[in-house]
Amino acid sequence: MLQDPAFWVAIAFVAFIAILIYVKLPALIGKQLDERASRIKTELEEAQKLREDAQALFADYQRRQRDALATAQEIVVKAKEDAEIIRKASEAELETSLTRRQKLAEDKIRQAEEKALAEVQNIAVEVAISAAQKLMTDELKAKEAGALIDKSIKDLGSQLN
Repeated sequence: MLQDPAFWVAIAFVAFIAILIYVKLPALIGKQLDERASRIKTELEEAQKLREDAQALFADYQRRQRDALATAQEIVVKAKEDAEIIRKASEAELETSLTRRQKLAEDKIRQAEEKALAEVQNIAVEVAISAAQKLMTDELKAKEAGALIDKSIKDLGSQLN
């Protein structure tokens, strides 16, 4: 058996394990494994905390987004209300302006009618005066002159209409 290589390999293996136990290598390996497990546990806890923080931020952003959408809708509603108010005010202003312009136009027409009527009256007076002068110059009889004046007055009434 002393010459069998497997025997010597077995003895070398047992001696190697005995040296490892004597040097307390399993305790060192265990300690390192425990430290590594502790680091992994710490990293997992940190990762969990980061995940919770990320979820909280995500929820906060969702809330802000909902708030922003609600604010945007309120702005749109307010803008529509303002536009309607402005439209109504513009319509009222336009109606007032049109009424004022119509009144001005009617006043101008009335003034033009009055002016035309005054001109016609002036012309009629001038015609009557010239007819009277002609009658006087022709020395017509009083009866014929009265008839001509009456006729001019009747014609004046039709000319004024």
